[in-house]
Order: sequence, then C-alpha cells, then structure tokens
Amino acid sequence: MFDQIALFKNDRQVKTKQKCYGIEARGIPLTPESLASLPPFTSITFNAEDSIGENRKPEVAKTGLGSSAARTTDVVASLLHYLGVVNISSFSEDQSHGRKDVSDLDIVHVIAQTAHCIAQGKFGSGFDVSSAVYGSQRYVRFSPEVLLLLRKKKEIEEMTFSILALSNAGMATPLTEVIDDVLKDKWDHERTKFSLPPLMTLILGEPGSGGSSTPSMVGAVKKWQKSDPQNSLETWRKLSEGNSALEMHLNTLCKLAERNYNVYEHVIKNCSLLPAEKWVERANEPSQAEIVKELLGAQDAMLGIRYYTCKMGEAAGIPIEPESQTHLLDTTMSMEGVLLAGVPSAGGFDAVFAVTLGASNKNVTKTWSSLNVLAMLVTEDPRGVSLEDNDPRAKEITAAVSSIQLQ
Repeated sequence: MFDQIALFKNDRQVKTKQKCYGIEARGIPLTPESLASLPPFTSITFNAEDSIGENRKPEVAKTGLGSSAARTTDVVASLLHYLGVVNISSFSEDQSHGRKDVSDLDIVHVIAQTAHCIAQGKFGSGFDVSSAVYGSQRYVRFSPEVLLLLRKKKEIEEMTFSILALSNAGMATPLTEVIDDVLKDKWDHERTKFSLPPLMTLILGEPGSGGSSTPSMVGAVKKWQKSDPQNSLETWRKLSEGNSALEMHLNTLCKLAERNYNVYEHVIKNCSLLPAEKWVERANEPSQAEIVKELLGAQDAMLGIRYYTCKMGEAAGIPIEPESQTHLLDTTMSMEGVLLAGVPSAGGFDAVFAVTLGASNKNVTKTWSSLNVLAMLVTEDPRGVSLEDNDPRAKEITAAVSSIQLQ
C-alpha cells in the first residue's frame, strides 16, 4: 500500500475542460477570470458530424481532476442525506463549528468507494473519493481484497441489477444486504489530517493537450515492476522517501506558523517576491532562517519526487512527466514565489499544479496563460462533502423541484 497526500479540489468550482473551448470560441483571454465569466452549466461542445450526418458525440476531454469521484460522492451523499441515513452538515456549520464527528462521512465514503469501483470496473487507489468525502488529507489506500470478495461472489453485478429490478424478488440479492456486507467489511485505509501551511495557494493548470489514460499508464508501471523488481522497488522506495520528506517539511512549516505567525508571515511575503535561489538572502534572523530552510527542504523533496517519477516513466516506457510538461514545470519553478510544481496523480498530459507563496499565484496564472495553459477555478478544500447553503442556483433548483406536482 502506498500513501498519497490528497489536496481536495473543490468540485463546486470546477469548470471542466469543455469550457476551455467556450473561451476560445468567444475570443477572450485564457485566464481564470474568463473561465469564471462563463455561465454555470454551459453546454458542452460536439464533434463535427460524420459523412452521413449521424448524431454527433459530445466532446468531453479527460482533465484528471477527479470529477467522476466527486460526482459519485455528491450523488451518494445526497441520497443518503435525503433518506435520513446520514446527516451531512452545511458549509456554514463546518466553518463556524468545525467537523468533529465523521461517522456519517465514513458511511458515505465506503458506499461511494464501492459505487466508484463499480462504475470504473476496477479498483483504483480511492484517494480521489476519499478527498471528496473528507477534504485534504494524507491517505493510505484500502486493500483491493476488501471489494474483491464481493466481486468473487458476483455481488457487484447483482448490486447493479438490484437497483434496476429490486422489486422482482429472487432475481438479485436485495440491495440492503449488499450494502450491509460492504459496510461490515474490513476497510483498512488510513486517513490523517493534512493541509497546506498558511499563505500558500494550490493552483491547477489545464495545458489543453488532452488527457492520458490512467489505467494504461498504471498497467505499464505494473508490467515494469514485474519485469525488473529490484530496480522498480528501489525507485518506489525513493519516491516514498520523497513523499514523506515533503509531508514533513510542510507540517513543520505549519508548526512554525503557529509558533510565531508574524515572523512566518514576514518571511513568506518576502519570499513571494523572489525566486527560490534568493530566499536565503532575506533570512536575517535564526527564526527566519529556520522557515526558509523548511521551504527549500520542501522544494528539494519535490524535485526529488519529479526525478524519480521521470525515471519510473522512462523505465516503464510511458510519459509520466512528458517533455512538454517538464519545460512548463521548470519555467514555473523558476518564477518568484513558487514553492512546488509537478504533475498530479498518475501524471501524463492531464494537468499541472503549483504551490505558491503569498500573492505570487497571480503572476503564475499570467505566465501560464501566455503559454496556453488555463489556471482552473479550483482550490484546496479541507472540509470535504457538505451541503451548499449559500448558492442561489441550489435554492432555485430546490424551489423548482418542490413546485412539481406528481399526478
């Protein structure tokens, strides 16, 4: 099992890649502001008609933002809350009181993980579902054997069939029994609280070069692991060490911010105006030097992660960090106030990310725009799933649904 740090991408603000085409069609700049100006629920574009004029297919490119996991979590949480199985707190309640009891979220998580595995037809790491449920975290995946037993019993197929024909007794195992088995199974995933240090911003960029097939890339890596177990294990160990080092430096920065926020704020603001190689020059006191040391330590850890990720990709014969992404990431890392940059998740052409200091994210988005990369309207979210209670669109939909009279 391998651990991952999941910084949840707020799905309420995600405007998927098809809207990039809306920006291009309107001739407006490739910026977050342009993206925000598009109407909510903008229609997706369609491919050109074929030679015989048949119906066109919607053009939905893969973005790698975990939108399918977020949507699965939305549906599961909404149904369970509506049926009174769980009580999902609202956004305002999370902000004012903080979320302490996660037992209801545990139910949402287990069912959403199962549903997502059914929909995808495979057992992924599950970190995208977990981050959608709980928010930012350090995550260790569950053992595939948890759900593999259900597959052997053909319960997963029966579950899908039960949804469609539950009333026809004897055709499938009752859905309630299947869910009960899922909830009682030995889920061995691990989740630890994690978030970015203060005054840091996570930004995601859409290069517009099309997504990569995660299953095929994962399959290539597994094939390489089997063919070269010694070198693959060493590379994996180095990657694990890099992940742990990055987590340690970021957690230490959180503690330094708590210890003396004024000093921490002063250092971050100064470093946000300079490239990383000049950060040491602004550390005039031991307390400031300690913060800069952790910043540079985090950056070195990320560079190590990128190095061994590229090494893995080369050995497996796949572009985990493609050359075009490497150029973009190196350019980003050389900018003022940029702490980290890399390719998220399984890598490839899906997206790029950066973690910036202070207000330097604005310069990064401008540079990305000049390189035909769109900075997405997504943020780190420590809350996870919650009820929307201040979105006027939600109120309009609720009012419209309530006014419907069934005959």
